[in-house]
Amino acid sequence: HPWALAFLPDGRLLVTERPGRLRIVSRDGKLSPALAGVPKVFASGQGGLHDVIIDRGYGQNQTIYLCYAEPVGPGARTALARARLVDAGTPRLEDVTVIFQQDGPLSHGNHFGCRIVQTPDGNLVLTTGDHFTTRDQAQNLGNHIGKIIRIRPDGSAPPDNPFVGRAGAKPEIWSYGHRNAQGLALHPDSGKLWEHEHGPRGGDEVN
Repeated sequence: HPWALAFLPDGRLLVTERPGRLRIVSRDGKLSPALAGVPKVFASGQGGLHDVIIDRGYGQNQTIYLCYAEPVGPGARTALARARLVDAGTPRLEDVTVIFQQDGPLSHGNHFGCRIVQTPDGNLVLTTGDHFTTRDQAQNLGNHIGKIIRIRPDGSAPPDNPFVGRAGAKPEIWSYGHRNAQGLALHPDSGKLWEHEHGPRGGDEVN
């Protein structure tokens, strides 16, 4: 179940597979073994290893970002990790650091979101799902359920996020009231963030 792909500068592909495998596909289609160093994932229902992107400064820092369903007790939450891709010899991940963990009721297999975009200022935008059974929490600014998150590469909240300083609100929140956003892209001309999310009974939408 390949879930996401990202092009390396030389044209090879990083590909995530839902059970928790990250692979490199060569330009002639050869598939590498699964890379060591990937965090443990909750691979059940809609959960697993999801998005992967490379840092805008990859040529200098070899940094990549992974979004995945992180196991917590009987359930899971959306998490974002930063890692360094070691591409010499046997490819692997090193210096893996979890920079974001979704706060709020856990998912038992549904609606993780988990799409990543890096904006020109270096900040990261991440979608999180509403976990289906806790969908009303998407309107609650006190957690990360059903939100779009904006953080720095170290996981901290930029000071110009809209809810920084508001009592009872998570400073990482950029937008709220989302169901299960699994598409995210920057418009190449305007720079505006576009997202799409799955809706119930055909109620998908683009924002």
